[in-house]
Amino acid sequence: MHKLLLSFLALCYLLTTAAEAQRVALLYDAADPQAAYAARKVGAALTAHGYTLHPERTGYDFLLSLAVHAERLDAEAFAILPEGKVITVYGGDDRGMIYGTLALAETIQNGTRLDEIEAIEERPHLEFRGIKYNLPWETYRPSSALDQHIETARDLDYWEAFLDMMVANRFNVISLWNMHPYTFMIQPANYPEASPWSDAEFAEWQHLYREIFRMAKERALDTYIVHWSIFVSQELAEAHGVAEQNFYPHYYVPGDTTELVRRYLRESVRQVLEEYPDLDGVGISHGEGMAGMTPLERQQWMDDVLIAGMLDADRPVKLIHRVPFSSGTSSDPGVSKNVEEVTREAMEKLEDRFDGPIWVEMKFNWSHAHSTPKLVKVHGGKLGDTYFEPPPPNYKITWQARNEDFFALRWGVPSFIRQHIALNGEPDYVGGYFIGSETYIPALDYFTAVDDPVDDPVDWTWAFERQWLFYQLWGRLLYNPETPDAVFQAAFNRRYGAEGDNLLNAFSLASSTQLRLASLYDVRWDFTLYSEGFLALQGDTTKYISVDQLIQHPTLDPDYVSVSDYVETMLDGGSFGAGRIPPPILADMLERDNREALRLVDGIDVSGNASLRYEVADVKTWANLGLHLAEKLRGAVALHTYRQTGDEAQKQAALAHLEQALGHWDDVIAITRPLYRDMRLTHYNHNFFEANNDNLFHWALIRDEVARDVDIARQSRVAE
Repeated sequence: MHKLLLSFLALCYLLTTAAEAQRVALLYDAADPQAAYAARKVGAALTAHGYTLHPERTGYDFLLSLAVHAERLDAEAFAILPEGKVITVYGGDDRGMIYGTLALAETIQNGTRLDEIEAIEERPHLEFRGIKYNLPWETYRPSSALDQHIETARDLDYWEAFLDMMVANRFNVISLWNMHPYTFMIQPANYPEASPWSDAEFAEWQHLYREIFRMAKERALDTYIVHWSIFVSQELAEAHGVAEQNFYPHYYVPGDTTELVRRYLRESVRQVLEEYPDLDGVGISHGEGMAGMTPLERQQWMDDVLIAGMLDADRPVKLIHRVPFSSGTSSDPGVSKNVEEVTREAMEKLEDRFDGPIWVEMKFNWSHAHSTPKLVKVHGGKLGDTYFEPPPPNYKITWQARNEDFFALRWGVPSFIRQHIALNGEPDYVGGYFIGSETYIPALDYFTAVDDPVDDPVDWTWAFERQWLFYQLWGRLLYNPETPDAVFQAAFNRRYGAEGDNLLNAFSLASSTQLRLASLYDVRWDFTLYSEGFLALQGDTTKYISVDQLIQHPTLDPDYVSVSDYVETMLDGGSFGAGRIPPPILADMLERDNREALRLVDGIDVSGNASLRYEVADVKTWANLGLHLAEKLRGAVALHTYRQTGDEAQKQAALAHLEQALGHWDDVIAITRPLYRDMRLTHYNHNFFEANNDNLFHWALIRDEVARDVDIARQSRVAE
């Protein structure tokens, strides 16, 4: 009762002080779409906190002035300057003005009164802060896990919310990826037979793309379409007997270099750029659809077709140039110095032909950037220094931080992102990052099992809103790595009040489990690891990482030590130097951090708040996955030691640890079964679910595989 009274008095105080200074006038250029957007957002924050928007330039209590001041500030920078009754938000450009206005709105939402606003100034750390977004139509891989998003991704309300999230988190690029975007966007002038649509159907697609680009421009976001290489519509292929495999759903196919295909694609690129003035640029890839071509042939085709089509358009164009993934004539991954030299030379020849630097995209640690922050490999293997030395004159590296490791569980480790940027974002040749996935689309929420919209609603509609912390951390820290944790903690408190006090620290500790697994277990392309599910590619199927697989598999992070290397080195009387992380130390780290995460959320009252219930459950799930991994590592060490030495005590220790690991997995099931549906994955293909065409995953569905570890230990024999 006492707490309720204090809360009521505090609310009365806030409403009274707001009422005393409730008339707020906004001064901005209403004809400028970006200024109008900024004013709309800060106006909504003001009215939600008891202020009244005052339409006159006199008689106000506060005046908020929104303006661009390019002479004072750099591009994308902003300053908030309170002077008595006038609060001025300056941006170095429209984008900076929006950021400053949204920063002011956030301060208001955190409960700060206008007479308490303090002067601040921020500027961008990295120039390119992009989202990689795979569209669900003609997407990279045919899968029900991707098709299920089509309806949602055609909903403009969804795109408005997604783009709002992007600009609020200071991302500045939205890149839309699919196999062949052109027939969704244009009716090819000289190839009308390429279009599969009726006039009415095409009008719907055209409206969708135009509105996405318009809304992005209103929010000062750059827009790109990015696609793989020699792909056309099925209708064009069949009409002319060309590109017989170069259309959805095929992707590992030979390159078709016939003149008709070249002409069709070059003209399509030009026509798209001419018909969509709000589209900023195009991304190209030397990957799929080009088998049978040498790296030099692929580059020449790019120059003659896609790049030529961009340059044919009579207007400025931005370019994303993905580095080649193959060093031979197949679609298999591989890197080589010769390919790097060919690609660098081709890009340098394009100096001054494009608007701004060419953004050269490279996959950081292949498809699993959420692992170690050290650059170990890119797509295809270890990267040389050809692209960096000497410093490039007209392009900048943009790391692609792919996430194929967690789709359902919320994730947030601010220290990891700061370290990632410190290690990889500082050189002058680095322009920034892409954030996004290949086999997951953040559209339809196909995870949530419990949502009572009347009595116990969650506070999200779409999947990306579940992962709000992930996007906020990456976006805000790419803009300013010195953004303090207090900013992210305040976001929890805005949502959950005092019950959110420990959640940032708890997530940081518990979801580090995923980073540690991906650093421990060497990774390559998408399906080689799905950390959230403890699944990995073994042979030609993706399945649970058994204790035997954990023992033998090499590590990604060179500081980590595999189980087999650790046991065999120790039995030989060897040791590991400072900075190395052998399995027993890693297990202790996992246990320490995840026990603390569980302590931090113990006692949080989730009754009556379904959204908070999911947040807390995700912390508990990550924590129990971490404890599972800790016991599994201990069991793996004991089991491998037994096999090498015949020490029965080690076998019994292995059994005990693996049984405890199974117990933690059962805890994961108990937490997630009531809250999570069976979820579609593109890369879950275990034989146990051969008849399951939807590739459903839930931790409960692989419980038998987890339990098999105990049987493996029980049936083990001494190595001969």
